[in-house]
Amino acid sequence: MFVTMNRIFINEGYVEAFEERFRERAHEVDKMKGFIRNLVLRPKSDDDPYVVMTFWEEEEDFSAWVHSDAFIKGHAKSGTLPKEAFSTDSHLETFDMFLDTES
Repeated sequence: MFVTMNRIFINEGYVEAFEERFRERAHEVDKMKGFIRNLVLRPKSDDDPYVVMTFWEEEEDFSAWVHSDAFIKGHAKSGTLPKEAFSTDSHLETFDMFLDTES
């Protein structure tokens, strides 16, 4: 399994708009080969980022998503937030899962 974590720092005043983007998302990623699930984690502290996690069968499936027309369509539906909504650049981390304790 391949996992991505995108850490996104949102300024106060843009939290609701940011969360609304995910509530009203286009669901384009759900249709992609190898897509498993998407988690959006809300920070408990104002200093911490939101974390958007995606789970994929293979890294190649994620790469195909990022380079697809569906990616553009999925991100266009909810629009983009203005630059001042973000306190710093987002940070994408990628992982290969080597252990899962789920029953």
